Amino acid sequence: MAATRIEVKNRKASFEYHLLDTYECGMVLMGSEIKSIRAGGASINEAFCAFVGPDLVVRNMQINPYGSNPHFVHEAKRDRKLLLHQKELDKLKRKLRDAGMTIVPTRLFIAKNGFAKLEIALAKGKKAFDKRESIKAREVQRDMDRES
Repeated sequence: MAATRIEVKNRKASFEYHLLDTYECGMVLMGSEIKSIRAGGASINEAFCAFVGPDLVVRNMQINPYGSNPHFVHEAKRDRKLLLHQKELDKLKRKLRDAGMTIVPTRLFIAKNGFAKLEIALAKGKKAFDKRESIKAREVQRDMDRES
């Protein structure tokens, strides 16, 4: 039986932000949440990361309830703790003090060892003219692909 590759991407992140530094981190999940992710019931389009006390959490990440069993139903948009080394957490805290910096999730995937991983990026918000340049570059690339 061939295993299907589960990968959820946040496509708007690279359009809305300049992605500076990426990190791969684990998450603290319930059993029904990992089953739902493996079934393709997750979305990170509106998600963002924030520090709650000493912990980094991802907020607004949608993981749909798995199955119809009422005993193991989880909240769809609860805060989920991210697992990073203390050095990485300290570095992210220092960088977040700069103006316009934020942490956005860019990709959710199942690693080879079976654990769900979240790729996050330290990002700086783009201005309106930066977004126009991104659109222009994308259109030029599309035109070049059509010609060849």
